[in-house]
Amino acid sequence: MPSISKRLFLILVLTTGLVWLSAVVWIFLSTRAEVERVLDARLMEAGRMVSSLIVSQEIAADTNKTVAADIPVRAHSSYDRQLSCQIWSLQGTLIGRSEDAPDQKLAEHADGISETEIDGERWRVYAVTNTDLGVRVLVGDNLRIRDGLVNDVIRGLLLPAMLILPVLAGLIWLSVRKGLAPLNKVAHDLEARHASDLSPIEDVETAKEIVPVLQSLNGLFARVASLRERERNFTAFAAHELRTPLTGLKTQAQVALASENGEIRDQALRQIVVGVDRTGRLVRQLLDMSAIEALDQEKRGGVVQPASILRSLAEELADPARDVTVEVSSDLDAVELEIEPELFTLAARNLVENAVNHSPPGGVVQCRLDNTSEGGRIVIEDHGPGIPDEELGQVTERFFRGRNKAPVGSGLGLAIVELALGRGGWRLQLQNRDAGGLRAVIAHAT
Repeated sequence: MPSISKRLFLILVLTTGLVWLSAVVWIFLSTRAEVERVLDARLMEAGRMVSSLIVSQEIAADTNKTVAADIPVRAHSSYDRQLSCQIWSLQGTLIGRSEDAPDQKLAEHADGISETEIDGERWRVYAVTNTDLGVRVLVGDNLRIRDGLVNDVIRGLLLPAMLILPVLAGLIWLSVRKGLAPLNKVAHDLEARHASDLSPIEDVETAKEIVPVLQSLNGLFARVASLRERERNFTAFAAHELRTPLTGLKTQAQVALASENGEIRDQALRQIVVGVDRTGRLVRQLLDMSAIEALDQEKRGGVVQPASILRSLAEELADPARDVTVEVSSDLDAVELEIEPELFTLAARNLVENAVNHSPPGGVVQCRLDNTSEGGRIVIEDHGPGIPDEELGQVTERFFRGRNKAPVGSGLGLAIVELALGRGGWRLQLQNRDAGGLRAVIAHAT
């Protein structure tokens, strides 16, 4: 996995190199154009100078001569010595030429700058005509020599620019390392931490760009610490809740074995059955809680028909011994809920089971649809003692058992319901009925 420093270094080098290359190309083109313009200006200046020298008769231009005279060219610079000059009569006779100038006419045009080729070499020529004297002055510049001169100028400009690039890359690398030093410090501090150390990271004198990262990490540490505390409490409560019925089972078994009284023995055996039921329900609820927490944190999809699930639970959880029945209204038959079937089944089982356990003998648990402006809601009602108002906000806490607790309760049922519905995008609402009993509502979270 590439490091941030290397990635940032490459990005900065590439972008800087691109800008630098663009600047170099611009310098190259502009400098070349400027040098070409200066050389053309010098070429025209030389042509006009020769023409003025002819006018002032400092250079003799006899149109009747048959042999070309030598033209002295003032050597002010190396470039001046590369210029070639010819003087032609308007009748086409070569009157004079400078040293190393070709015998062939440099250009055929009347006046101005043009390019021509002589003996395989390109020339840039400036022509000026003096009609009064009947001569044409041609001053030429060999493009091979001119290109060499231009390239020397460009090379002198670009070479230092190319040498600076490695230095610039080194400075960028040092800057990146220096800029990422606070992040590396945080990484080293985290690496040196013990796994059990969930204390917040101090953000004093920390770069403001890293502060959001530290705040997010501190928030994560706080959530992990809270989760670990809940797990410890859950384990402690679970151990306590399992130890209590198991101790009771052992005691009742000892009573049954030691007693010769049939009535006492039967009572002990009935208590054993109740203890087994309670322990079995507790174990099942602990497994349900673990199964829900193991599900993906994201909302799980699916569609369920609550009527069929509730009717199946009604047959399974009805208590014939106490004559408690579960009724499922027919208005639920056409209802479909968008929730993972496993989550809805767990929530519905615990709600119906809770309602049955708290119903009086001969009671009825009703499951029906409640249409409101918020959409369809599933309502499960019983005729039990309800929940004291001051306990309504606590009953969904794990292992909480209020004043009106059932003998087989463990304080996990409503906690499982709230957790399962929350994972599925729904929520639980609890209300005491005016006529007595509790109303549990499964409503959409939005």
